[in-house]
Amino acid sequence: MRKLFLSLILTSSVLAWAGDVMVSSPDGRLNVKVSDAGGRVYYEATYDGRRVIEPSAMGLKTSIGDLTKGLSIINTEQSTVDNPYTMRGTKASHADYEANKAVLSLKNADDIQMSIIFQVSNHDVAFRYEMPRQKFKSKEMKRVRILSELSSFNLPEGSTTFISPQIGAETGWEQTKPSYEEVYSADAPMTEPSRYGHGYIFPALFHLPEISGESGISRISGESGNSGKSEKSGKSGIPASTPPSWILISETGVGSSYCGSHLSDYQTGTGYTIAYPDRGENNGFGSDFAAIPLPGKTPWRTITIGGLKDIVETTISYDLVEPLYQPSTDYEPGRYTWSWLIWQDKSINYDDQVKFIDLASEMGFEYCLVDNWWDTQIGRDRIAELSKYAQSKGVHLLLWYNSNGFANDAPQGPRDCMNTAIAREREMAWLQSIGVKGIKVDFFGGDKQETMRLYEDILSDANRYGLQVVFHGCTIPRGWEKMYPNFVASEAVLASENVFFTEEAAIRQPFDLTLHPFCRNTTASMDWGGIIMNKYLSKDNKSRHTRKTTDIFELASGITMQTSVQCVAMQPNNLQELPQFEMDFLRQLPTTWEETRFVDGYPGKYVVLARKSTNGVWYVAGLNAQKEPLTLTLQLPMFQPGQKLQYYVDSKKGEPTLTTLKLDKKGQAKVTIQPNGGIILHAD
Repeated sequence: MRKLFLSLILTSSVLAWAGDVMVSSPDGRLNVKVSDAGGRVYYEATYDGRRVIEPSAMGLKTSIGDLTKGLSIINTEQSTVDNPYTMRGTKASHADYEANKAVLSLKNADDIQMSIIFQVSNHDVAFRYEMPRQKFKSKEMKRVRILSELSSFNLPEGSTTFISPQIGAETGWEQTKPSYEEVYSADAPMTEPSRYGHGYIFPALFHLPEISGESGISRISGESGNSGKSEKSGKSGIPASTPPSWILISETGVGSSYCGSHLSDYQTGTGYTIAYPDRGENNGFGSDFAAIPLPGKTPWRTITIGGLKDIVETTISYDLVEPLYQPSTDYEPGRYTWSWLIWQDKSINYDDQVKFIDLASEMGFEYCLVDNWWDTQIGRDRIAELSKYAQSKGVHLLLWYNSNGFANDAPQGPRDCMNTAIAREREMAWLQSIGVKGIKVDFFGGDKQETMRLYEDILSDANRYGLQVVFHGCTIPRGWEKMYPNFVASEAVLASENVFFTEEAAIRQPFDLTLHPFCRNTTASMDWGGIIMNKYLSKDNKSRHTRKTTDIFELASGITMQTSVQCVAMQPNNLQELPQFEMDFLRQLPTTWEETRFVDGYPGKYVVLARKSTNGVWYVAGLNAQKEPLTLTLQLPMFQPGQKLQYYVDSKKGEPTLTTLKLDKKGQAKVTIQPNGGIILHAD
């Protein structure tokens, strides 16, 4: 068979015979082979010679033809991609995306055509489909319905999973699901059926099986990316030649022109396949397929391959998309207070919101979020007064909205404000007039294209009025921070409100927050909804169940969780209860980052990240979800050997302390993270 090797060439076009097409990363270590053998298209991938994706099917079923069989590659165009860019509100403010690109033109036995576009960078594979305008039964086709996608991800046998199940339509409280709020697995077998029978959501993290010769790789400490040494495992870092052990699968570039997708259940020999929304989502309204004009493209499917360092630091969600409009203003990052998490619905009154505005002002926070029912429990006239009061204290309001009623039965108001262009125009003009700076929109109906259009319409309209947007009860963002410059974050995770609702969720919080830096939060900003500082999950801070994490864990989570507008769920009583050094830390907590580096960790067990704030200060933060203290020797090249650092750490009894730690001559720091505890290191 003829093989075509893509290398660093600027642009060329060749006529490829039926056979294999090879696409290599710029460094040559990651290789993708695409084959049309037997009239079906498959791809597979190797990294340093190890097969990391087994032969996996490709193709589309459309309203104008079946493009899953009888296929042949008729042309291949190749080029390189060199795309440096800046970002707002993500894990890094700048990225340099370099990849090799191949556009494979195919046709089926009926001469229906499509292309598959592959882009391969040093640790990422991305692909999408494109359909041109073409004749079908003598008629020029200007539009098409994509009924299903055959794309699969066939991982090596024995891989384990860190994935969350998709739940069925109109389930959960007031039929508000699916909303990406289910529990993740931890090293579970791929063959384990999904809990609800609807497959799994993106992003999906997998641990490849160990192979002969992989000494030094520990399931306890994971892969430190040559950055850390775990005293528990005795590991001193991974040699550069160590084969990749992790794969992260997701999608990006989904806006109003397509539906959101997820993964099917695993099938032996096939793997996981792209699945479209369930018909019952959005209360049955809208399509369970995608409809696009021609020429048209699908979103990107992405596969990140490597060590945990490569998983945590990937920017592939943003590498492949472009801004859809320009920001209307310079959107300000920051921190916000939020009464609802602990004080709940009864706190949505004028006097209680004044208390949380005063708290935000005292702490130097930029925002205060007023949650559901403000339209009836405070009223629009008094909300305008409240906004004026907040501005007098150097604070701006964020206001909650129901996305709207047909998709579910959630009763909270304000309703009927975000579901139509006319309603949004009226509401957002009023918000701008009273000085509100952002909205939190809740309760969406799934991943149908109609729902994706609503997300985009809200964002686009909000930008005209200088409003930042947070989504809750929603899908995951798919490149949205770059596509929509006023988008802040989505919840799309089993978040902090559940810590309030049940002790079970409070017990699980350390697992969740040591998993998401490798999974949910590495692909997109995440509004977890609160650095929780109360000891008890109650207004009096004396009743109900306790928080299971230490104060330092909570402070460190403000670094390990990434969103440009971060919730600090302090309560007014915390002003008298917290040590001064904790208050000082929260007052200067950064929320935007120039750079993010993985230091050490293992999903669901522990994590240590280093982030450089946009004002140039490095922070190292670690969390431990295990039942025993964890002692690590961290290599920290972002600091100088012998440098003294501020060291926030728990005592053996879990009490918060602030001391100093001096790096050794090699620039290393030996630290101990207590169970459900944390650490923070930063320069003065």
